Amino acid sequence: MLALIAPGLPAAQAADLPPAVSQALQEAGIPARSVAVVVQAVDGGPPLLAHHPRQAMNPASAMKLLTTYAALELLGPAHTWHTEVLAESAAVNGRVDGNLYLRGSGDPRLGLEPFWLLLRQLRARGVAEIGGDLVLDRSAFAVPPHDPGEFDQEPLRPYNAGPDALLVNLKSIRLTLLPDPARQTVQVIIDTPSAGLRIDNRLSLGREACDDWREQIRPVVNGQSIELSGRFPAACGEKALHLVPWAADLQVEDLFRALWRELGGSFSGRVRAGRVPASARTLAVQESAALGEVIRDINKFSNNVMARQLFLSLDSERPATAEGARRRIAGWLQAKGLKLPELVLDNGSGLSRSERISAADLAALLRAAWQSPVMPELIASLPIAGVDGTLRKRFNEGSLSGRAHLKTGYLDGVRALAGFLLDRSGKRWIVVCLINDPKARLGKPAIDALLLWVAKR
Repeated sequence: MLALIAPGLPAAQAADLPPAVSQALQEAGIPARSVAVVVQAVDGGPPLLAHHPRQAMNPASAMKLLTTYAALELLGPAHTWHTEVLAESAAVNGRVDGNLYLRGSGDPRLGLEPFWLLLRQLRARGVAEIGGDLVLDRSAFAVPPHDPGEFDQEPLRPYNAGPDALLVNLKSIRLTLLPDPARQTVQVIIDTPSAGLRIDNRLSLGREACDDWREQIRPVVNGQSIELSGRFPAACGEKALHLVPWAADLQVEDLFRALWRELGGSFSGRVRAGRVPASARTLAVQESAALGEVIRDINKFSNNVMARQLFLSLDSERPATAEGARRRIAGWLQAKGLKLPELVLDNGSGLSRSERISAADLAALLRAAWQSPVMPELIASLPIAGVDGTLRKRFNEGSLSGRAHLKTGYLDGVRALAGFLLDRSGKRWIVVCLINDPKARLGKPAIDALLLWVAKR
C-alpha cells in the first residue's frame, strides 16, 4: 500500500492524554484505545503529543483533506471543468433538426444557475426549437451502478447521491418548509424549477423545540409526486429540505424542461442517455468555477458528492475510474516521498466504511501541505472555528474562535478532526484526532478539550 513515516514521529509512541481529554473520554464511555491523536508543530520536530499514532482508523470526512490537497497539486488551483451542448447541425431559423447533446466532464458544482446560464447561452445563439431528443453523455466517468440507500438506508439524502460525469444541481431538489402558526399549517415551496414535480403535503405543525427536525420529516416518492408527512416544529422557522428523489436522467429531464420552457424554448422529444457522435459540433459551453473555489464547498460544508466527483477527476485517463484515481494518488504520494502505510482509499470522500488512515499519516500529509505552494488555497478551504462551515456554531466564543482551520468528520461510530491551530503564543500546530468507537458520537467534548489544551499553550 501507500506508505509515509512522519519525520520525527516514532512508529510506536504513546504519550498520556491531557487530563481534560482523558476525563471527557471517560465520561463518554470511550476507551483511550479507541482514540488516535497527533499534535505537532507545522515546522516539524518531535510531536507534542502522540497517542496511538500508527493505528489505522476510519477518518470519515477528514479524508477529504487528502483528496482536495492532491487535486490542488495534480490539477492546479485554476483547473476548471466544461459542460457542452452539441448538435450535428447548426440551427436554421431557430430550429435544430435532430438531437441535441449534453456532455459533462465531471463538474462538481454544475448547480442550478450555471445550468440555466448554459441553456441561456443556447438561446442567445439562436436556438429556440429542438427537433429531436436531448441525449445525455456521461462517458467521461466509468462508474458502477450506484445504490443511494446502500450506505445508511437513506436513499433520498443528498449526501448519498453517486458520482456522475453530468452531475446537475447535485441530483437534488430544494423545498422550503414555512410554518404558519396562525393557520397551524406548514407551507411547502418548490424552489427548484420542475416540469412535473407534485407535492402531497401532509405535514403537521409541531410545538416542540427545533431539534433534529429533519428526522421528523418522512418523504415518500411516487413517480414525480413526493408525499411529505410527519411533524415540522414551528420553532424552526423557515428551513430548506434537500432531497434526491429521482434517477439522474429523470432529474435532468425535469429541470431541463422547466428551464427551457422558462427561456421560451420548444422541445417535445425524449431525454435519454447516449453518446455524442464524432460529427457533432459545439453550440455552447459552460465553464465551471476554478478548483480553488470548488474545494471551499467540499471542505467547509463537507460535501460528499462533490468530493467523489473531484476524486474521479484525478484520473488522467478517460473514462475516469476510482481505481485510476487511486493509482494517480499513489504515484503522487510516491513522487513526494510520502509513505502512508495505513492508508486505504475508497471514494476519497470519507463516506465509506472501508477507508482508513492513521493520525500519523494525516499529520504528515498536513505538514507536507503546509510546505506546498498550494498551502494557502487548501487552508482557505477549511472551516474556521466559530466563523463558518461545519464549525460556524462551534467555538464561536473563547480562545479558539477564528484561530483554527479544521476539517471535521462524522459517521456512525466515527468522529474525526484534523487541521491547523494557532495557539495564544502565535505558534501554529497540526492537530489530528480520530475516534473509532460505538460511542464516538459522544466524543465531541474530548476533541474540544484537546483543541483548548493546544490553544492555551
